[in-house]
Amino acid sequence: MTDDVLTFVDGRVGRIRLNRPKAIHALNHDMCLAMLDSLAAWEADPAVEAVLIDHADGRGFCAGGDIRLIAESGAGDGSAARAFFFTEYQLNHRLFTYPKPVVAFMDGITMGGGVGISQPAKYRVATENTRFAMPETGIGLFPDVGGGWYLSRLAGRMGQFLALTSHRIDGAECLALGLASHYLPAAALEDAKTRIAAAPGEIDAILNDLAAPAPEAKVLALRPDIDRLFAADTLEAVLAALEADPGEWAQQQLAILRTKSPQACKVSLRLLAEGAAMPSFADEMRQEYAVAARVTVLPDIVEGVRAVIVDKDNAPKWNPAAPADVTDAQIDAIFAPLPEQEAWTPA
Repeated sequence: MTDDVLTFVDGRVGRIRLNRPKAIHALNHDMCLAMLDSLAAWEADPAVEAVLIDHADGRGFCAGGDIRLIAESGAGDGSAARAFFFTEYQLNHRLFTYPKPVVAFMDGITMGGGVGISQPAKYRVATENTRFAMPETGIGLFPDVGGGWYLSRLAGRMGQFLALTSHRIDGAECLALGLASHYLPAAALEDAKTRIAAAPGEIDAILNDLAAPAPEAKVLALRPDIDRLFAADTLEAVLAALEADPGEWAQQQLAILRTKSPQACKVSLRLLAEGAAMPSFADEMRQEYAVAARVTVLPDIVEGVRAVIVDKDNAPKWNPAAPADVTDAQIDAIFAPLPEQEAWTPA
């Protein structure tokens, strides 16, 4: 077990508290295993009627996964990265299919792996502190942990916009887009947890009672432009649409996309296009694992982490460097199913 996540029973609920504040509670392999073990124990325990997921001290709920490990592993044979993804995706799927209500408190930074453990929850609580994003294209990765499922189901082309640009949205915007089920003031969260622990059968009433009116969701005003400019399922067509629009916002998005990994952007667009029709969440995770297993050992993830996390020069040299250099055959190879003995399976 690990002190990086605290799991305990509080009243009539199981509590999962992320406890890695110096890393903004980013998930590592041991944390995922500990959460899976606790979820299995609580499912069989009639005294535990619901599960609450939150974070200990620090400025964020969960900033993502163990990116340094993934990059270091990808520079070698990728086995440690594959092991992490395999277990993390089992956790994502376990939460998605969990038979007892799960409440995730997305107070603060909620990115990458934090999205993966909050979006499966029946109750997803945003606050004025929430900063939600899937920033993977900036490090050569893609919006995984179910991103192909959740983002593809947002209205219009909002999911494609968020996946490609890594745009951050706040708690009010999460609520408006359906990524949060409730909007509470951060000051009300401890009261909510205490009341839910005492009466888990009344989660709806408790959250509704403590909810506050959300501020204006600014991203909704961008919907017409997003739907128009991000309408295509090919990166070249999205870039062409942005290039053809002289407006300031379009040109800002064009500049942002030119900093992202072309390979990661193409992978992301295909992931969402296929995720929209995926038969089940297990099928989605199986595909995402195959994609992750291959992307991890390609050059962009190592270079992206170097540029953004390690050296912080924010000047990655992508390989391939241009969208035209990322061929359909390369993307097809990334998306090919793994051999059965290597494929992802639920816990």
